[in-house]
Formats: sequence, C-alpha cells, structure tokens
Amino acid sequence: MAGRVKRQLGDVFGLSNFGVNLTCMVPGSISALRHSHSRQDEFIYVLEGTPTLVTESGETRLRPGMCAGFKAGEGGGHQLANRSNDVVVYLEVGDRTAGDSVYYPDDDIEAYLEGGAWRFRHKNGEPYQ
Repeated sequence: MAGRVKRQLGDVFGLSNFGVNLTCMVPGSISALRHSHSRQDEFIYVLEGTPTLVTESGETRLRPGMCAGFKAGEGGGHQLANRSNDVVVYLEVGDRTAGDSVYYPDDDIEAYLEGGAWRFRHKNGEPYQ
C-alpha cells in the first residue's frame, strides 16, 4: 500500500460507531489488498481522480462523484487501484462492529479484531512473526 495516505477523520472527532477516512493514492498505488469484511459494511465516495474498482466480478473505472458500497459478509473482495497518472482522493466510511474479521482471497493472510486492535495470521491460523 505504498503511496496511499489515509487520514482517520472519524478518530479526530472521537466517533465510536463508524469511521471516516480521507484517503489519497498516488499513481500506481492500491487502497489495500483485495479483501472483504465479515461484519463491517464499507462505503467509498470518489472526490478526485479515476480509480479502478477491482472485485471478483471484474474491474470498473470510477470518477469523481461515483460511489460504491460493500455489504458485510458477502465475501468476494474489493480494492481500489490507481492506474492513472493523477492522484486519487476518496472518502471511505465503515462501521466499527466488534468481532469483525477480514478475508483476503488473493493472499495468505487474514485479519481479526482482538481487544480493539487488528491482528494478522496466515490462513492456516499461524501468526505472522
């Protein structure tokens, strides 16, 4: 995720039920590994640039004013990729449901919330060292 800068705006205001991030991606960067949440809904709204939304269904080029939502528990996975020559800026909103976990269909990693912090392990359950 080199080239991605995320400002956690929800934390600045002490929001506890949902988070809001202002995310900037330089050309060639990605938002995250393609992933899906077990309990957290996610929503993105593009402010600047033309990111490519990558899902199990294929790729969709987005532009300012477009949005996308990802319902918890639906699997498949999603990510944004900046394949343009311009900076991409978008808002990302997600809830903060306890017990959330994250599935990464393309990578040997999974994440889970424990004690308010994200923990990571291999798909076979072994922790990352």
